[in-house]
Amino acid sequence: MTDYLKEAQKIREEIVQNRRIFHGWAELGFDLPKTVAYVIQQLESYGIDAKKCGKAGVTAVIGQGGPVLILRGDMDALPMREETGLSFASDHEACHSCGHDCHTAMLLGAAKLLKADEAELKGRVKLMFQPAEELLGGAADMIADGLMENPKVDAAIGMHVGAGMRPYCDIGNVTYGKDYSTFSGDYLRIDVEGLQAHGSQPQKGVDAINIAAHIVVALQELMSRETAMGEPCVVLVGKIYGGSSCNTMSGECSLDVSVRAGSEPMRAFLKQRVHEIAEGTAMTFRGKATVTDVYGMPSMYNHPDMTSCVPGYLAEILGEEHVMPRPERGGTEDFTAVAALVPSVYLNLGAGYLAGENITSHNPKVLFDEDALPIGAAVYAHVAARYLEEHA
Repeated sequence: MTDYLKEAQKIREEIVQNRRIFHGWAELGFDLPKTVAYVIQQLESYGIDAKKCGKAGVTAVIGQGGPVLILRGDMDALPMREETGLSFASDHEACHSCGHDCHTAMLLGAAKLLKADEAELKGRVKLMFQPAEELLGGAADMIADGLMENPKVDAAIGMHVGAGMRPYCDIGNVTYGKDYSTFSGDYLRIDVEGLQAHGSQPQKGVDAINIAAHIVVALQELMSRETAMGEPCVVLVGKIYGGSSCNTMSGECSLDVSVRAGSEPMRAFLKQRVHEIAEGTAMTFRGKATVTDVYGMPSMYNHPDMTSCVPGYLAEILGEEHVMPRPERGGTEDFTAVAALVPSVYLNLGAGYLAGENITSHNPKVLFDEDALPIGAAVYAHVAARYLEEHA
């Protein structure tokens, strides 16, 4: 079989250059015109027929017949100003502090490697360049537009770079999850309706801000009184807004709530209780609360069919000492929308400690070591080729 690690090192400069281009653009959510156009352009230059999928995704297929495996790389950035000092840093209110620029560049590199080896593949690789992962909506959008069909997908692999956490982020290390490896993530919005009144006549109004304050306090009781010690879950009111002036009782107020859980039963319980607490508290103070489930994703489930074979493929290319399970859960990831449909596994690629061991993803100062990029491209390509070979 092709030595994909060796071949990836040959195109290292191209992978790095692509990453730096994406890094400087740093586009958000579904609004990725430059990134999407460049990805399609590069794929077509490799002789790969690419097409848009959903609002801002890109997909393409390499190979003929046999099983179909998705390789996924996300493309969107985060809405924060970069503080790395890099010469190619983003100069606007968005930056790739989660490393999605690396994912896109690595997947392009893997596409080039796999296309060169297309005649030897024992199946098909479907490339998934995904928007809006940070909104937990891009994967579902691509799925709704037919990602999993034509050809029908049999399995999937996602990968994320990581920095600043030892020993997982050593260059060349890849960790993988067993069973559930992330938290579910749900965004709920609570809209409180009261009755506006002048501050000198409070009896004529219903204070929506006061109701919202009681809802915030009541939601905290979920963690201290309604969940078991050690249960991995969070209910967080991350944003609250309402009112028009300091001397007017507000007739409306809204809260943005994040719910994270380690299991589907706990996820369902917490969401139900947010609805009940908000609606009941508002009623107590003569107001009304409407809870909207804006979006959400389940926990990432790593299928045993994948965790029984993929670590072995990784060891072939990296060495057994660089492949390890990751025992603790972390973060929220919308690749779970794919994993809910086909056997999948989610990998984490070490990208060093250039900014220090306490500077990790989602920090505007985070730095990802570019030595990890060809390794990531090789991992994508090698694991895909070996999976297809063994499952043909």
